[in-house]
Amino acid sequence: MFRRLLIANRGEIACRITRTAHRLGMHVIAVYSEVDAHALHVRLADEAWPLGPAAPASSYLHIERILAIARLAHAEAVHPGYGFLSERESFAAACVAAGVIFVGPAPASIAAMGSKAAAKERMRQAGVPVLGGYSGEEQSLESLERQALELGFPLIIKPSGGGGGKGMQIVEQAAQLTEALRSARRIAVSSFGDERLMLERYLRSPRHVEVQVLADGHGHTLHLLDRDCSVQRRHQKLIEEAPAPEIAPEVRERLGRAACAVAREIGYVGAGTVEFLLEGSEFFFMEMNTRLQVEHPVTEAVTGLDLVEWQLRIAAGERLSLQQSAIRPRGHAVEARVCAENPRRDFLPGAGRLLRADWPQLPDVRADYGFESGDYVPADYDSLLGKVIAHGSNRAQAIDRLRTALARTRIAGVPSNIGWLAAALDSHAFRAGPVSTAFVGTHAAELARAGDTMALAPFAAVACVFAAQERQTDGSPWALADGFRLSGGAPIEVTLRSDGSDLKTQVRPEASGACLVMIAGTPAARIVRAGSTSRLLCLRPLSGGLQVEALVEGEAVHVWQDAGHVEFTRETLESARSGAPAPAGNLTAVLPGVVVSVLVAPGERVAAGQPLLVIEAMKMEHAIRAPHAGVVRTLKYRSGERVKEGTTLAELDEER
Repeated sequence: MFRRLLIANRGEIACRITRTAHRLGMHVIAVYSEVDAHALHVRLADEAWPLGPAAPASSYLHIERILAIARLAHAEAVHPGYGFLSERESFAAACVAAGVIFVGPAPASIAAMGSKAAAKERMRQAGVPVLGGYSGEEQSLESLERQALELGFPLIIKPSGGGGGKGMQIVEQAAQLTEALRSARRIAVSSFGDERLMLERYLRSPRHVEVQVLADGHGHTLHLLDRDCSVQRRHQKLIEEAPAPEIAPEVRERLGRAACAVAREIGYVGAGTVEFLLEGSEFFFMEMNTRLQVEHPVTEAVTGLDLVEWQLRIAAGERLSLQQSAIRPRGHAVEARVCAENPRRDFLPGAGRLLRADWPQLPDVRADYGFESGDYVPADYDSLLGKVIAHGSNRAQAIDRLRTALARTRIAGVPSNIGWLAAALDSHAFRAGPVSTAFVGTHAAELARAGDTMALAPFAAVACVFAAQERQTDGSPWALADGFRLSGGAPIEVTLRSDGSDLKTQVRPEASGACLVMIAGTPAARIVRAGSTSRLLCLRPLSGGLQVEALVEGEAVHVWQDAGHVEFTRETLESARSGAPAPAGNLTAVLPGVVVSVLVAPGERVAAGQPLLVIEAMKMEHAIRAPHAGVVRTLKYRSGERVKEGTTLAELDEER
């Protein structure tokens, strides 16, 4: 076994690989971009080396620089994690040429699955069922449009050289086709350096089921059961479970055999995942991910195996000591991906300093994360903060344990999807299971719930008062912000803002220690302090009910109840003076990114909701749409230019 391992990645997966490598006695070498200089994966490593600027092309995708560091640090092996260079044939080949062990399959195996179109044709010839579509050499947009019209709708467009759902576009009708093709091509080029696209028949409500395979370099291939990853948004998985529920034993057996056949067909060595669409008793090959999957912990939970350990052992030349007959599921496991995204704003990703990142510590619950309190979440990479995984003796128990764990997870400073994940776990459809890939769209309204702003506002107001009291340092009773009067407590005015609306409250401290909160002159709640833990205020209704936790940091007030979370902004004298709104008609960037397309010109009339620009941020495209009908007055940026958060992108005159 080698001793010095370089991890060519960042975030959660780099931290997760480090834990296993350290357990095996390895010396871990980290690499980092400028914005990741103080990141958790750097702090956990034994040594760390700078790569360059934040842009992936100048850091985590820079093959020559990574291998130069490997030589300087005397690394014997390189683990690519997932994403970035993990499925680049050129990187695997460069490692081999440099005399460094690549912890993954051979370059030829990566190449065999690098083109989805070629992979599907090869699997078709090998007898593995695949969906019909187009993946030919003629790749002009005009030709693709013709092929799409012949194939019919609905259809799905995929970057031929990509994976992970990036760039996929579902097209329901011809009117959507042109822009969908252009968007898919932009992402294909920026994310994978390959402009080729493929078209495929689209199944509206299939299940996304995948099989984990493991193969050594001595001809031994086996599968480690299956997973269901059907809870997806924009083809990005959010909740995964193992084993996949309610699959007939005969179908499950055929899935396992097909996955091993795919691996053997390309001479695969290492850990990989074969993905299928399942509809009834039929399944169709989608792709093979020639790397470790984000959702691998649910397989580890039900098999008792450490997949990273086996990756390292296989890369070192060891034989698999496992037999297929011995691989049996032990209970059930469910994973939720915690992302820096705002479900209330169409899952818009966020970036910034984490005021709080508390991960659950409970029996039968595992948290794999890449960020802790105080860390900076950059806008240059994907939005994954961490994953929470729960194991149980059955599916219902695993779901319950995961739901409890999410209620103990606290994220502040950037938006998170924790409330959305909890709502998904609570939904009758998910608990009854199994669900299809249409689950998120079908249940969008049910899943959109988060913290109740009006219900949590009284707690936010009381938290502001208690926080102000704690900031008093001179010990004088005259300095206390408690509203004390000889004739009784005077109300303390607290103005809160959430989702663009102001809410004026009055907090009246009472002799009992409780605080009466008034909203619009009406009593809203009596709240008492239940204690505090590590900068979090614990509050509860005097009359009883769920406990609430609050964090006051500057003007921000974060309130959690169960898995619900609302961020308020409290108005101070300074914020009231400086809080002038942006001029009407200005469209501003809500997070930093790169303008990838400008769709209109100055002087052009636009309709409400019409896309004006497209910005790529956190590895996703976001359309900036007209808030109302009008005329474009000015455009501040051109395609290819980088924008900062809060900058004006365009000015729009309202049509009268």
